[in-house]
Amino acid sequence: MKILVTGGAGFIGYHLCEALIKDGHTVVGLDNINDYYDVSLKYNRLKQLGIRKIDAKQYNILCTSSIHGKKMTFVKMALEDREALPALFENLDFDVVCNLAAQAGVRYSLENPSSYIDSNIVGFLNILECCRHNKIKHLIYASSSSVYGMNEKIPFSVQDSVDYPISLYAASKKSNELMAHAYSHLYGIPTTGLRFFTVYGPWGRPDMAIYLFTKAITQGQPINVFNHGQMERDFTHVNDIVEGVKRIIEKPAKERKDLYKLYNIGNNSSVRLMDFIEAIEKSLGIKAKKNMMPMQPGDVSRTWADVNDLIADYNYSPNTPVEEGIQSFVDWYKDYHNL
Repeated sequence: MKILVTGGAGFIGYHLCEALIKDGHTVVGLDNINDYYDVSLKYNRLKQLGIRKIDAKQYNILCTSSIHGKKMTFVKMALEDREALPALFENLDFDVVCNLAAQAGVRYSLENPSSYIDSNIVGFLNILECCRHNKIKHLIYASSSSVYGMNEKIPFSVQDSVDYPISLYAASKKSNELMAHAYSHLYGIPTTGLRFFTVYGPWGRPDMAIYLFTKAITQGQPINVFNHGQMERDFTHVNDIVEGVKRIIEKPAKERKDLYKLYNIGNNSSVRLMDFIEAIEKSLGIKAKKNMMPMQPGDVSRTWADVNDLIADYNYSPNTPVEEGIQSFVDWYKDYHNL
């Protein structure tokens, strides 16, 4: 299949591109390479895919991988571009679209709300319109566990109410789900929304907890432990996420009864933040200095994904132990930063 992966220079998008190419698909990566975090990390991910920085820096120019040839191409493009995006769809004739591009970060949405509307709302509408007019067989898109807001029922189920988001980021993701439902209903587009739970692993974002913790510990700096350590997260290794997404991409949407589907995708368990930190300390062989901090605005104390629907429909099986997953990140971090 020919698959468009938006957010292709991002953390999950990069890993998904690698996996899809390995499975023989033709992949087009798209990313606006914004400066929400250090763009050199994004260009270095693309380098692993054979995309040169000098080529990837140019807007709206399709460039070809030096490693995979025409099996992997990339274009720097903004989802908000109402001219370039439709032209890309018309010219390349995609089978499936996997929309992972979004302005990420719960706390950043408190500082820069307009970027979330531009990318996560306007950009997603453009994706939906392009899918509508180009007969895309299946749209898979990233939602987030943040849509559950202050939900206290554990584990989180897609049947739970998500009517009370506590950050604009969460509200934008809930909006995506509603927009996708409307387009599935009106235009017969198969859509699958994936509520990602805390994803970690090699090539992860610098604003993610594991990256911040590892960086601070290796530099002898204290780490900020929010809610005084009384946090639990459904930490999910990126390999398990990618395997789940691949299974959804590769199973034809026409085989299912419902055009519109939502799934949680996570590790199916909850891990104490302090246990997560201890695993990082063990992997590094360094004890962390800890600043115990109050809960931050927009945060929740616990997440835990009920993934039974994904297990039933796609035989999804997350199987990376936290200790193993943390070691894979630490090994990458040391190599990437020449430690």
